[in-house]
Amino acid sequence: MSRIGKAIITVPQGVTITEKDGVVTVKGPKGELTQQLSEGITLEQNDGELTVSRPSESKQHKALHGLYRALINNMVIGTSEGFTNKLELVGVGYRASHSGQKLELALGFSHGIVLDLPKEVTVDTLTEKGKNPIITLSSHDKQLLGMVTAKIRSFRKPEPYKGKGVRFVGEIVRRKAGKSA
Repeated sequence: MSRIGKAIITVPQGVTITEKDGVVTVKGPKGELTQQLSEGITLEQNDGELTVSRPSESKQHKALHGLYRALINNMVIGTSEGFTNKLELVGVGYRASHSGQKLELALGFSHGIVLDLPKEVTVDTLTEKGKNPIITLSSHDKQLLGMVTAKIRSFRKPEPYKGKGVRFVGEIVRRKAGKSA
């Protein structure tokens, strides 16, 4: 049996999970998320615990078992606590600012980049003198947050020679030596 799939999901106070016509809805203090379930995957809920089960031992059902358990667990965590990603801009003249749901980036191109963020994602920028600017993104939807973070990072990925670019806070970039004289 799948190790991930058979793990029990603990449902915290204030979070409700409902299943109707193959669609799981998770409501919590941070928001509401829905997920379409594959045919045959069932949920059993009792005493603040949720278990996901599959109909057979076929390879396809085994794969979907762990997948849907992980997706539902992320939905429960997101609606109760939320998720946060922090990005750091490393480079001379790299700046970030925000106004509402618009994130403005200066990443060394001739023009600035303006990115409209989805309403589910909240953004905060921190710029201190002598330190790299930090962008903090938070949302209750882990999947959407990851897509937005990847989009911002794709504008200027960290390069291996000087280490300049957009990287996660605490990420270690492997450096290359460059030309030898």
